[in-house]
Amino acid sequence: MSFREWLQKAEKDLILAKNSLPLEFYDYATFHAQQCAEKALKAFLVSKGMPIKRTHDIGELILLCAEVDSEFLKLFDDDVDVLTAYAVEARYPTLHEPDKEEAENAIKLAELALSFVRSRLTSP
Repeated sequence: MSFREWLQKAEKDLILAKNSLPLEFYDYATFHAQQCAEKALKAFLVSKGMPIKRTHDIGELILLCAEVDSEFLKLFDDDVDVLTAYAVEARYPTLHEPDKEEAENAIKLAELALSFVRSRLTSP
């Protein structure tokens, strides 16, 4: 897959996350927010010719991106890596069900990650 295809997948996940809010499917909103950030970060790696590691760990992906562009470390300042918790947990019945506020925050973080990746793809 090209990096553009990875970005398209990320954008679709963001749409699904946002569309889950009015349905009160907060678990799905958080899952798709995580998927958006994951795929956006993988898009950056693909754009730089780096191999894609099979991981859902946003922190790990940020570190891999930072090997090429240290600006990615700023994503830790915004707590984007907390999205990792939604990679698996949100897909199964758990003791913790996210609420609307948590889902909205996850979407905000996903938007931030996607926007950041786009900005770094257009930077020299």
